Amino acid sequence: QVQLVESGGGLVQAGGSLRLSCAASGLTFRLYTMGWFRQAPGKEREFVAAISRSDGSTWYTDSVQGRSTISRDNAKNMVYLQMNSLKPEDTAVYYCAATISTHYNYGSSYNYWGQGTQVTVSS
Repeated sequence: QVQLVESGGGLVQAGGSLRLSCAASGLTFRLYTMGWFRQAPGKEREFVAAISRSDGSTWYTDSVQGRSTISRDNAKNMVYLQMNSLKPEDTAVYYCAATISTHYNYGSSYNYWGQGTQVTVSS
């Protein structure tokens, strides 16, 4: 049974930092591109970042580019999202996801999803 479990969310003041973690099990982790998505109240789910299954290439949405870093540790089946200089507009539930597709920035391309972790940034 495939499981993706997020952790590391919380309440932080604007300008602060958080490191989100995602623990994967039940799948051949190295074969999957891993992504982070978020959903804020009243908004649709949006792509945040992804990291490839092969050469470690990364992609970011413009709103987090330069402030965030996605990484993975295949030996531990872990994916991370380091977020710095957080802004109130970063407030959302953050989801970890896994896909065998090359369409990394579309939620519909992802095969598995975690339950999410709440990030709240106060102003």
